[in-house]
Amino acid sequence: MAEQDRFEAEELQKNDIPEEPVTAEETPETEEPGTAEGAEEPAGEAAAAEETSAEEASAEETSAEEASAEEETAEETSGETPEEGDPEEEEPRGFFRRRKKEDKEKAALKDKVAELEDRSLRQLAEFENFRRRTEKEKEQRFSMGEKNVIEKILPVVDNFERGLASMPEEERGSAFASGMEMIYKQLMKQLEDLGVKPIEAGGQPFDPNFHNAVMQVESEEYESGMVAQEFQKGYLYHDTVVRYSMVGVVA
Repeated sequence: MAEQDRFEAEELQKNDIPEEPVTAEETPETEEPGTAEGAEEPAGEAAAAEETSAEEASAEETSAEEASAEEETAEETSGETPEEGDPEEEEPRGFFRRRKKEDKEKAALKDKVAELEDRSLRQLAEFENFRRRTEKEKEQRFSMGEKNVIEKILPVVDNFERGLASMPEEERGSAFASGMEMIYKQLMKQLEDLGVKPIEAGGQPFDPNFHNAVMQVESEEYESGMVAQEFQKGYLYHDTVVRYSMVGVVA
């Protein structure tokens, strides 16, 4: 073991001994004619190539710096890139967008208001037509009701007239006759206030719109086509015939 350790120490010492540089004098080499000049020429060419590459690199760096300076100038002139957006430019755009949206909303509201106004006007017109139609129907119902009542009262009027006409002369001044005449006049006054009036027939030309001819008669007093006799009096209610006059017409 001791010998082995000593051997390893000697090996380490050998490895630690620095090697002396070999100089040109110690290792002389034989020079061939023309070798030095041939070596100098490639070295010059290499130096020239390195200088050219350095100049080109310098030119590229200068061009890059100029291009970078131009880009910086252009950015300063034009502002930020479109992706980032200029707040001063974006503000008008946003304003016009909002304005356009507001205009659309206003137009939609105007259309809605116009539609509602048209609907309201139509409903008012329909209600007015309904009101007028209802009033007209109501008036017609009242008229029909009054007409029916008048038609039922007319025979009473006829009986009053027949009774007064058949009364003897000596009784015409009696209290009974006077009472009947007063009642008859009151009844006719009420009918007149309601719009009932008798149709003129005697001595008038025959008119089928008001007269109902039941017979033909001969008369020296009236011409042909004239009403000579009236058998039953006719009446109008607001210019509407309630009952036609029954007459005799001259042949």
